[in-house]
Amino acid sequence: MHLIMILNALAVAWWLRSSANQPQGSWSLRWRRSLFLFLFPPLLIFMTAIAVLFMGPQGQMGGMYTGSISYLVALIYLAFFAISCIKLAFQGWQSVESARNCPLVNLGDKRARLLQTGALFAGQIGFWQPELVVSQGLVQTLSPAHLESVLAHEQGHHYYRDTFWFFWLGWVRSCTAWLPNTEPLWEELLALRELRADSYAALQVDPLVLAESLLLVVSSSPVLSEICCAALGSSGADRLEQRVEALLAPPEPTPEAQLQSWHGFLLAFLPLVSVMFHS
Repeated sequence: MHLIMILNALAVAWWLRSSANQPQGSWSLRWRRSLFLFLFPPLLIFMTAIAVLFMGPQGQMGGMYTGSISYLVALIYLAFFAISCIKLAFQGWQSVESARNCPLVNLGDKRARLLQTGALFAGQIGFWQPELVVSQGLVQTLSPAHLESVLAHEQGHHYYRDTFWFFWLGWVRSCTAWLPNTEPLWEELLALRELRADSYAALQVDPLVLAESLLLVVSSSPVLSEICCAALGSSGADRLEQRVEALLAPPEPTPEAQLQSWHGFLLAFLPLVSVMFHS
């Protein structure tokens, strides 16, 4: 019976991920849809594995005997999840320690770590309380107005705690790379993250100046890993046109997260209900 539960969860997860297509609509609609398709399937599989682990390798469920094979499968999958989390956390810690070795500089009313490289880079590095890191090449190349627009963008990442939330989304990505459309959905979420930070910055600086800064920074090669890092050019050059068009268009409101938008995720916890029917 437990094996049937696991196979059903895998089938539903595969079907939902396969239904992902070209995103359309407003920022809010794209964000909710992409996040649901990216997060719900692995959450369903994870909760199914948790339920099987709680029920154990022996007993009955729905009049059918359970075996140790499904229990072992669930245990291996959860161990893989845990190992992936530890690995990513260690890589993130290395990025944070590397950033902390850089000297502190004052950029107007903001303090930042100065990266000794000629590449154009600015990003938030860390977990819940990230630090601003900028490259020497960025400070020397950009004008004060362009630099201010870049810092406003990075402040948007800090405001939305993007480094923290995308660390966990990156963990989900690494654990479910075998599911269909994992990479397209991940790239879509990255692009929407940057659009949100662009929108935040556009309320404080000239959107045209920010667009010019974006063109300069994205053309430069990335210098750090995406783990625990939210940088101006992290969505890649393939999303550049979309971001510039969004900056030059009338601003679109970015709604705060609402409780009802999370109701659909409650369905992923249904496998836990099966624990009550196990004996």
